[in-house]
Amino acid sequence: MLRSMLPLLGLVGLLFTGLAPAGSTYEPTAEQVTENVYAIIGPTDARTYKNHGMNANYGVITTGEGVILIDSGPGAFSGPYIERAVAAVSDEPIRWVINIGVQDHRWLGNDFFQRQGAEVIAFEQTVKAQERFADQHMVGRLPAALGERFDGTRPAYADRRLEGDTASVTLGGVNIELSLTDAHFPGDAMAYLPQSDVAFTGDLVYVDRLLGIHPWSDPRNGLAAFERLEAIDPAFVVPGHGRVSDMARARRDSGAYYDFLVNTIGQAARDFEPMSEVLDKYEDLDAFRHLEHYEDWHRTNMNRTFVQFESL
Repeated sequence: MLRSMLPLLGLVGLLFTGLAPAGSTYEPTAEQVTENVYAIIGPTDARTYKNHGMNANYGVITTGEGVILIDSGPGAFSGPYIERAVAAVSDEPIRWVINIGVQDHRWLGNDFFQRQGAEVIAFEQTVKAQERFADQHMVGRLPAALGERFDGTRPAYADRRLEGDTASVTLGGVNIELSLTDAHFPGDAMAYLPQSDVAFTGDLVYVDRLLGIHPWSDPRNGLAAFERLEAIDPAFVVPGHGRVSDMARARRDSGAYYDFLVNTIGQAARDFEPMSEVLDKYEDLDAFRHLEHYEDWHRTNMNRTFVQFESL
């Protein structure tokens, strides 16, 4: 009997150590970036039942006085997965959550961690944008993908709200410099850790996959924020999606794309060029074709950017 159960036990072990075979349930892990900084790197595909809607990156910072999370995940169901990932690298409790994102899979886990005693911190503008999009998030793609796993998730907002466009907070002796980017979603922000020279960019930077322009996105803000990131020039970039990178890769996969959207597509719109001709002309770009989701997003990104600039 025991011998017959061994294959099943082996499979269960794989599922819960993050080494599950392809197609099985996703188990997040925290990979080390620097001495006390880790990143949970989510899949680059869409939100699915198997990945719990965690197709984004999250930060884990150990301080000696408690763990800081950068973003809280997509809901109540994902909270225990994040807790297990943290417990694998630290025995400190999760004391703080910093929201730098407004998209659903970045902050709908707030309530779970608040119930565990964590303090959630965010810009006031981030909270206002979360409130604006909350109803849409609660009936959108995330609950459609998660089904019953979304049960128990509810919008919850920061306990500590930061005024202005920039702020510096010190938690457990770790200094974190925050600034709004307002690029992918209004109210989005990035976080820089000067002691570790690590930047958590949120959805300002994508690597390995093409960034998306939504109707509410602003590529001009994206380009301006990316230029501020370049001025910081961090040694390590934890993007919103994709692997931990350096500035060279972030510039190749995101910075250059913002520049293209603003200064090529946007300029064409300002020059009253025919939109269909512009989209056809730039549909096939070797510089970005290597990025995942290029076929799905590139023409849409150009279209939305053109319309934005056309209305200026």
